[in-house]
Amino acid sequence: MRKLAYKIIFILNSLLAFVLLLSYLLPYVSPKTFPSLSVLSLAVPILILINVLFFLFWAIQLKRKMIVSLFVLILGISHVTSLYKIRGKSSGDTDTVFSLLSYNVHSFNRFDWIASDQIPQDISTLVREENPDVFCAQEYYNNPDTDFSQYTYKYEYFNHNSRELALVIFSKYPFVNKGSLNFEKTANNVIFADILKESDTIRIYNVHLQSHKISAMANKLASADSEKLLKRIQISFKKQQTQAEQLVEHMKSSPYKNIVMGDFNNTAYSYVYDKIKSERLQDTFKEAGTGFGKTFKFSLFPARIDFILVPKEYEVLSFTTFDQELSDHFPISTKIKI
Repeated sequence: MRKLAYKIIFILNSLLAFVLLLSYLLPYVSPKTFPSLSVLSLAVPILILINVLFFLFWAIQLKRKMIVSLFVLILGISHVTSLYKIRGKSSGDTDTVFSLLSYNVHSFNRFDWIASDQIPQDISTLVREENPDVFCAQEYYNNPDTDFSQYTYKYEYFNHNSRELALVIFSKYPFVNKGSLNFEKTANNVIFADILKESDTIRIYNVHLQSHKISAMANKLASADSEKLLKRIQISFKKQQTQAEQLVEHMKSSPYKNIVMGDFNNTAYSYVYDKIKSERLQDTFKEAGTGFGKTFKFSLFPARIDFILVPKEYEVLSFTTFDQELSDHFPISTKIKI
């Protein structure tokens, strides 16, 4: 009976190891060409965790079957380190440090998703205490209870007629240029600002790629119409591809070094992440983060969909993922040496 159980477990192990192996191709698969396959990028974190559990299961019993998952995990080590980092970096402030913070503020709890009436003040306090040189906010609106007065410069852009939610770049350094990519038929968008830091000019992109409009709660996902849900995600992935391609073309025309930060609404295993990162950028979490780096309150697995990508020429000194529950996202920050 035990042999039969082990055989069934190993067949399941082999199948899920193969699916994880297949997922390594996803960064090179266009959502417009294979929309169904691209959806698999959302499941890669759980595939990695399952294969880790299979490896441990066989290793504890000293079975050579552990090699299957171990081989696939080693083959995709860059995917594994995108999910979890054992060791990070920490560096004290120096005169050359440039600090960045990105946060999807979820309209400062405007519709009472969280049982607190102090969210605008708490987010203001967090940003004031961290005191980054540049703060990029997504799903922002002008709440009278917020206070970001420490910033001299602010660029705010609404990409929807309702003028309710905006992308905002706050900076301690002056803007020499700014603008918007103006995505069509959506409230999602990308804005940019060229920031003059002493003798350096740096282009900052604040990104909010197409939203899926799905619940983060497992019970609500389970009760949703799976066919409609899959179709909605496929449509949003196609839109994300178009938006990422538009962003990359804009980045190529930039006369300055580019920093891209914000809410990608997709994982580090996706086509859009890889396309943006391939423009000579590095993921600050992978360089200096620790743990899972969870940035979104998703109940099924630790989801990292918010990123700060900086030029490969810059040294990443530290990376922090905050755990304050003041939004459906968690803020992330980094310090870099230019």
